[in-house]
Amino acid sequence: MVERTLKRRNLKPKAYMLRPMAVTLRETINHTRHSPNTVLYPWEKLVIQDGFRGRPGLVMDKCIECGICVRICPTRCIELVEIEWKDQGKIRRPQVNMGRCMVCGYCAEYCPKNAMIIAPDYELAAYSRQDLIYDPIRLQYEDRPGCHIDVIEVKPKDAHNLSIKGYDAKTGNELKDVPDVEDKMCIGCSKCEKVCPTDAVKMVQTGVNEKGRPIKRPKFDEDKCVSCEQCLDNCPKDAIKMKEAK
Repeated sequence: MVERTLKRRNLKPKAYMLRPMAVTLRETINHTRHSPNTVLYPWEKLVIQDGFRGRPGLVMDKCIECGICVRICPTRCIELVEIEWKDQGKIRRPQVNMGRCMVCGYCAEYCPKNAMIIAPDYELAAYSRQDLIYDPIRLQYEDRPGCHIDVIEVKPKDAHNLSIKGYDAKTGNELKDVPDVEDKMCIGCSKCEKVCPTDAVKMVQTGVNEKGRPIKRPKFDEDKCVSCEQCLDNCPKDAIKMKEAK
């Protein structure tokens, strides 16, 4: 009995080694008979599906310098820089630091004019950090279907009800915050009108002061407004606040 027990114990290590080898051999035969699941990258590449979130892209002529992409970026990798562009002279356009970009697509998602898009580029390796900074010229990409991100929004009170039809943030049926001016704090400097990228602010006369001079206050066109908050940032008296959507 003792000899038989020793023989069995001696066979256990051999079975322990042979069983994985048998599994490996079986898998090797199966994969040899069938086509492989991989490609010879970089000589062969897979077809990229629509909506693939690669690096940010820029459609230069659609940008209105609103700065929403800069404000919404979670890693603060976008900034507006000044460049010379064709007949337009000096303009400001987004510059992206791809060394910090996490390719979330928020800039394309919140861009009111679809100027920021998602390009299907994923080979972004570079030899230096400076090479990872994409200026507006380098950031450009062809505007084509599949590179846009459309946002559907609902009112906060209806968020729990999925049957409620949402609002398309890229059309006129948009649910958005809009600027509101506090009359007592406004000094009528017209700076909000000058900095608005969509001409949504117009100064209108609301009366005259004690000296007979006209009193002007900003009037906001909600259809043109893209909620970029440029008027808030440039107001010298903080008289403009954003009125939240309800």
